[in-house]
Amino acid sequence: MSEDHPLILAHPPGEQPLVEPAITGPIPVDTYAGRIDVAWDPDAAVTPLGQMAFFIEFLKQAGLFDGWVAGCPLYYTSPNAPSKRDLLGTVLLTILSGHRRYAHITALRADTVNPPLLGMTRVLSEDAVRRGLAKIDPVEGAAWLQENLDHSVRPLLREPWILDVDTTVKPLYGHQEGAVAGYNPGKPGRPSHSYHSYLFSNLRLVLDVEVHDGNQTAAMHGAPGLWALLDRLGRDCWPVLLRGDNGWGNEGVMREAEQRALTYLFRLRLTANVQRAIKKAMDGAWEPAGPGWEGQSVQLRLSGWSRQRRVVLMRRKLTGTAAISEQDANGQRRLGFATIDDRQKIWEFSALVTSSAAEIRTLGQLYRDRGDCENDFDELKNQWGWGGFTTQDQDRCQIMARCVALVFNWWNMFTRLADPDQHREAITSRPLLLT
Repeated sequence: MSEDHPLILAHPPGEQPLVEPAITGPIPVDTYAGRIDVAWDPDAAVTPLGQMAFFIEFLKQAGLFDGWVAGCPLYYTSPNAPSKRDLLGTVLLTILSGHRRYAHITALRADTVNPPLLGMTRVLSEDAVRRGLAKIDPVEGAAWLQENLDHSVRPLLREPWILDVDTTVKPLYGHQEGAVAGYNPGKPGRPSHSYHSYLFSNLRLVLDVEVHDGNQTAAMHGAPGLWALLDRLGRDCWPVLLRGDNGWGNEGVMREAEQRALTYLFRLRLTANVQRAIKKAMDGAWEPAGPGWEGQSVQLRLSGWSRQRRVVLMRRKLTGTAAISEQDANGQRRLGFATIDDRQKIWEFSALVTSSAAEIRTLGQLYRDRGDCENDFDELKNQWGWGGFTTQDQDRCQIMARCVALVFNWWNMFTRLADPDQHREAITSRPLLLT
C-alpha cells in the first residue's frame, strides 16, 4: 500500500451507512508498509477488517508490536522457515478476528490488505502457527510474554489501583495434557484447565494468567504466581488492595499478605464458627453497608488461623417471593414459592475478612465491585480466545492464553482512547472499530 493506492472503506452495495462520515477527505495513516490514505467510498466493495489500519498505527506509534516481535524467543534453522513477524502477525490477526480455534486461521489467508500493513509477507497456515509455537521454550516464552504484559500496564501502576485474583475454568473435549476433572460448575465432571488470573480492577486489563490442571483451582496453586507477579512489578507498583473470593480467604494467603504489608479483602466461607459469630451478633448494632445490606465488624480467630483478624459480617433482609427447592422420597425435585411479608425476617448473610481499617460501607462496596472480574472472564472466554486455541500439550495453551491477554490489553487501551468514558466489550467494539 502507498499514497498512490489508498485503502477504501465502504458499506455493502445497495445499503446506506447508518451514519454518514463527517470527514470528506482522505485520512493519512502511518503503517509498517509506509503512509497510506484511508478514504470513504460508498460505491466500493467492503474489505474485511477495513479499519485495522488505525489499530496498526496505534501499535506502531507505541512500539508495542515491534517490541513483541523483537523479544520473541523463537529460532528457526531452516532457510525456508517463516519469519517471527509472520507468525506473531498471524496470531494477532486471528485473535483480533475473534477466532477460537487454530483452524479458523484459514479464513485470514485471503486477506491481502492488513498483513502488509503489519510488515508481514504472508499469513501462515494453522499448522505452521502450531509448529512455531511449539518451538518456543516454555521458560523463555513465559518471561517474554510476562515482560510484554507488564509493559502494557506498568505506566498505570503508579496510581492507586486494586488487584483482583480469581480462577476460571476452561472445559476440554479431547486428550490434552492437564485435562483433569475438577471443580467445573458449568459442566460437572468434564475435564478442564484452570486459568488463574490477575486482573487490574475496573480497567479490565490482565496482568498475568497461568494455566493449571483442571483439579488445581484452589488458591494454593495460584498464590505462587501472585507473589512472583508482585515481586516482578516492584514495591512501588503494588496495589493498594488485594481482592478475591472465598477461595483466597485462607491462612496461607492472608499470612503472606500480612508479612508483605499488603492490604487484602477476601470473602469467607460460612463455616460453623462464622455462623456462630453471626448468631452472636444478631442483636448487636448493624451499620448501613450499601444497597439493602447491613454490616458489623468483629474480631475472630477461626480454626487454622494464626491470629485474630477483622471480619465484617454482612446481612440483607429478603423480601417479596422466595423459591424453595426440595427433593421428595422418590428423588423428584420440587419447587415451591413462599411470599415473605413484613412480619417475617429472613436474612441473607455473607462474611468478609480484611486487614483494612476502612468503614463497613466502603468495604461492602469494594467487594461488590469485585463482580466486574466475572465480566472480564465472560469477555475473554466467549469473545476472545481463552475458551479455545487448545493443543495436546499444556505449554502452547499457556503461551496462547498470555497472547490473548496481551492483545486483549492492547485492544482495550485502543478503544478507551476512542471512547474514554466507557468500556466497550469486543462484541461491540470490534464491529465498530474494525469492520
